[in-house]
Amino acid sequence: MTKPISFVENSLDDLRQFPDDARKEAGYQLDKVQHGLEPNDWKPFTSIGFGVKEIRIRDKNGIYRVMYVARFEEAVYVLHCFQKKTETTSKKDVDLAKVRFKTLIQERNK
Repeated sequence: MTKPISFVENSLDDLRQFPDDARKEAGYQLDKVQHGLEPNDWKPFTSIGFGVKEIRIRDKNGIYRVMYVARFEEAVYVLHCFQKKTETTSKKDVDLAKVRFKTLIQERNK
């Protein structure tokens, strides 16, 4: 079964800002997730919330991240997409993903 992708807030707009190669790779990796497979390069991001994972993409233009949660039956939720510019993920990016995850959980519980 293929799960639909639901982009939370402006995460789709952020993804569209990726360079072509990084955007295509993100799409390919999200397609794998939709089909119940793991992305090629990912890590759990439990500090944001249970089940949140981060797809890691590297190309000639830089390092990019796609944070998502796929543990719900109805969809794969993309929380945040961004270019990583430092060794660690910035507090701003983590905080934004946390807020979006919290909002997602609240909306699902209505």
